[in-house]
Amino acid sequence: QVQLVESGGGLVRPGGSLRLSCAASGIIFSIHNVGWYRQAPGKERELVAIMDTGGRTHYADSVKGRFTISRNNAEKTVYLQMNSLKPEDTAVYYCDMQRQSNNYWGQGTQVTVSS
Repeated sequence: QVQLVESGGGLVRPGGSLRLSCAASGIIFSIHNVGWYRQAPGKERELVAIMDTGGRTHYADSVKGRFTISRNNAEKTVYLQMNSLKPEDTAVYYCDMQRQSNNYWGQGTQVTVSS
């Protein structure tokens, strides 16, 4: 059974940093593309960052230069380093793993940016 467990969310002041982690089990991690998405209240889920199996990345314009996605295949973990956080980054952040037609999601972790 595939499980993705996110951690690292919390409350942070504007300008602060957080590092999200997503630990995977029950899956061949290295052959899957990985990504982070977020959903704010009243809004649709949106892409934050993705990384393919070759290490190529793509970021939403709103987070470019502030967020960094990375992966550790040996640890079966994907990370999202978030710097210079803004109130508009407040959302539930979801980890995603994808390969061909298969897509797996974590349960989400709340990130709140507020003074």
